[in-house]
Amino acid sequence: MPITKSAKKALRQSQKRHLVNLRLKRRLKAALKEVSHQANGKTIAAAYKVIDLAKKHHLIHPNKARRLKSKVGRQLKPTTPKTKAKAKTNKKPVAKK
Repeated sequence: MPITKSAKKALRQSQKRHLVNLRLKRRLKAALKEVSHQANGKTIAAAYKVIDLAKKHHLIHPNKARRLKSKVGRQLKPTTPKTKAKAKTNKKPVAKK
């Protein structure tokens, strides 16, 4: 247990911060779970918001936030592969010597 006045205050602060962080982590987990069950624009927007908030509060690393947002965004897009059509040019191929 803390002895000094400043140590007691630090303990109170860390306990409050722990509760705030825990609530935010639970919100993040719930938002990601909601997107996995039902991916639509509303749930994805809510997940983006919670991910950005967790990043802002330094609960997750910025790279992890980017990775999670990418993962969430991919769930809305169709899974069919895109085909790129080659653009025709009027240039003649150059003969190699």
